[in-house]
Amino acid sequence: MTEAWSEALAASAAPESSAARGAVLVVIPARGGSKGVPGKNVAKVGGVPLVARAVHASLAAARVDRVAVSTDDADIAAAARAAGAEVVVRPAEIADDTATSESAVLHALDTLPGAGDVEVVLLVQCTSPFLTASDIDAVAGPVVDGEVDSAFTAALSHGFLWHPDGTGVNHDPSGRPRRQDRPIELLETGAAYAMRVADLRVTRHRFTGRIRPIAVDPARTLEIDEPADLERARLLAPLLDAPDEGWPRLDSIDALVVDFDGTLTDDRVTVDQDGRESVVVHRGDGLGIGMLRRAGVALLILSTEQNPVVTARARKLGIPALQGIDAKGTALAQWCAEQGIDLARTAYVGNDVNDLPCFDIVGWPIAVADAHYSVRARARAVTSAVGGHGAIREVASRLLGKDVRDGSESFALHR
Repeated sequence: MTEAWSEALAASAAPESSAARGAVLVVIPARGGSKGVPGKNVAKVGGVPLVARAVHASLAAARVDRVAVSTDDADIAAAARAAGAEVVVRPAEIADDTATSESAVLHALDTLPGAGDVEVVLLVQCTSPFLTASDIDAVAGPVVDGEVDSAFTAALSHGFLWHPDGTGVNHDPSGRPRRQDRPIELLETGAAYAMRVADLRVTRHRFTGRIRPIAVDPARTLEIDEPADLERARLLAPLLDAPDEGWPRLDSIDALVVDFDGTLTDDRVTVDQDGRESVVVHRGDGLGIGMLRRAGVALLILSTEQNPVVTARARKLGIPALQGIDAKGTALAQWCAEQGIDLARTAYVGNDVNDLPCFDIVGWPIAVADAHYSVRARARAVTSAVGGHGAIREVASRLLGKDVRDGSESFALHR
């Protein structure tokens, strides 16, 4: 964190206030008709739909009273409700490419029951996946406390801007000052905006009266506008999300399904002169599976390979195995349906690209540490252990909230 950014952040921080105030509402506009990234608002980053990430951050903000998602799409509405938000059905006339976000906010204010006491409203965009609750509080605070009339998230910028004709926008190319000698410049991030409802109704615009940019961490200001942005966000999620954020607890899941090669093994196979194959497994994984089985978790091995070693290991662990499965996502969905298990309450642990169809349908996709980069990018959590070296034991420890080795209440393994 640079000194200049620290100073800008300190200057924009909202003081605590106990003054009486009206309600604070977050509205998250989420259309279903994205052209650049189809299905964008339910695309998963860190294993969580973008709209749900925005809802989670908003609900965690201390300054926020209510969170609503305005959408014209049934899948987005379902994801928003599951994340804990109220849902406003957005009419078609304000859900096309020309509709403004302000129109969605105003419609929500007119539609939500009990919205008449909302004094400050926040527009939060779910295309900014790394927006935090503290960012939202920092934007809401100065408006709620009466210091300004509107505020928005902004990132410190040291960039020299140019016109296409080769002339400088914010500098003279013939004599540019050092970065530390230049005035602080802030770039609007597009993540969160706060405004007074009374002003919004008059101006129909998010910027009114006294305006304050709120400095947020530039490292977290990615906006998703095209497919490359989505993939970049997925790669960044394991680094920027809180270490324990993607880990479920036992009361969050009903089933744990694990891949075999590269997950329960280290992905290596030895073959003797007669063609017989053998693999190496980890005893700790067996201990973890045993603890989960006794805790009542439904367990399954799901393997693309049809091999006697899978059968032998499943028998040793005392759990079922489905083998020779090419369409793993279809097989997993069918097994869950037969068992009466909700996919949203299912955890799946995998390591390679053939596991991605399973990642896309379960509520808790988990990658082992040495998984293919595309698998880690789509995971909701990543183990610190590599496949075949205690990764499943680590998952069990996380689920149970204790080390499966000795019953202590601290984890044996950490990310």
